[in-house]
Amino acid sequence: MAKYKKQQLVLNKGTEKFIFRYDSGAEDELLDALIEQAKDKRTNFDWFDAAVLSFKLAQSLINQADKLLGEQKTVLQEDSQPQ
Repeated sequence: MAKYKKQQLVLNKGTEKFIFRYDSGAEDELLDALIEQAKDKRTNFDWFDAAVLSFKLAQSLINQADKLLGEQKTVLQEDSQPQ
């Protein structure tokens, strides 16, 4: 069974703070939640806020991918070293 790391995105907007917690691998569910929150007229969370957090999420995923690729490259280089 895979272990998923808890993640969170935070948006400070005036006196309000919007905190979205999610499991790694459940980013699609987070995007759905951002959409639902932006549609909800009872909140001060709008489409611009959803776009900002979506951008932050994309940056986070890119950084995670870069780290994984860097680790993989290191392992491949070590494996190709003559012994």
